[in-house]
Amino acid sequence: MGMVGGGLDAFIGAVHRKAAALDGEIELVCGAFSSDPEKSRATGRALYLPEQRVYESYEQMFRSEKLLPEGERMDFVSIVTPNHVHFAPAKAALENGFHVMLDKPLSFSFKEAKLLKALVDKTGLMFGLTHTYTGYPMIKEARHLVRTGALGKVRKIYVEYPQGWLSTPLEMTGQKQSAWRTDPARSGKSGCMGDIGTHCENLVEFVTGLKINELCADLNTVVEGRQLDDDGSVLLRFEGGATGILMATQVAAGEMNALRLRVYGEKGGLDWHQEFPNQLKIKWLDKPMEILQTGSPFLTSTAAAKNTRYPAGHPEGYGEAFANLYRNFALNLRARFNGIAPDPDLADVPTVEEGLRGMAFIETLIKSTASKNKWTKMIE
Repeated sequence: MGMVGGGLDAFIGAVHRKAAALDGEIELVCGAFSSDPEKSRATGRALYLPEQRVYESYEQMFRSEKLLPEGERMDFVSIVTPNHVHFAPAKAALENGFHVMLDKPLSFSFKEAKLLKALVDKTGLMFGLTHTYTGYPMIKEARHLVRTGALGKVRKIYVEYPQGWLSTPLEMTGQKQSAWRTDPARSGKSGCMGDIGTHCENLVEFVTGLKINELCADLNTVVEGRQLDDDGSVLLRFEGGATGILMATQVAAGEMNALRLRVYGEKGGLDWHQEFPNQLKIKWLDKPMEILQTGSPFLTSTAAAKNTRYPAGHPEGYGEAFANLYRNFALNLRARFNGIAPDPDLADVPTVEEGLRGMAFIETLIKSTASKNKWTKMIE
């Protein structure tokens, strides 16, 4: 693996590197870690990389790595830059023949997302997107229960993601993460919804298999002087007739990462909470509630089992979920290199398709909020 972004002072780069390294399937061999060449070199030294494999730019990295013999050059690149620097390195990587793993969202705009989708289709290269929460074993169990009809036809979906870290104008203090996430020039058209609302959208469609057809959105900016939304609520209509409510906010004082998903069908419902990720509650219409546990022999999903590392009762969390995406991407890539079919239980890493849906969701939210009409169809 090579890496674009993720210098020593970056938050998410270290998370990606730890996730990629956890299972021993991926080795970091090169990187262009910063637009500042000295910062890139300093990061390379800290990561014990050979000096000649630490590059001053991603363009230089792609050119140089492409000239190395197969087996020595990087097999794929992980891109962990802010939103406005997603499109160009991803496009360049694909054009130079490298597979891509990209931090979400897919791009800065829907237009860029469509161009990337077309390029992935043209090249046939693998493209993964780190929608982290899809990597949790109990989310895979939830997906299996819904899609095999255990809950009956889905009727109602609730998904919420309250955070509180932007309850004050933190970006005014120079704090790096808040500064770029609230800046439309670097984050894009949406703040809160683009950052965590898209996780809600992705999680719902991943678990249920139902696509959002229409929505009615109300995006708000609560903190005075902030340039982008920090709060929002959305009514949802899905294919097949199910309806739902999506809420995301970054001004819920005291909350951390309280992502929660509830799905209700004709026979029962499920309830999963990200801050307690090893449990999945199943609430039946005609029998007592069940609490399923990561690693339990009573799980019905082989995918959940294959994405569980430790015996039941030994908690797994965000790091392991993140690592599942990288491990599964690597195993699918290895299967491709060896000319064999990948394990279907490990082939559910979000792709450019899910990325395009996320960007369409953002564009539709903006359109709906500005519209006088109650409902707005998802753009295509």
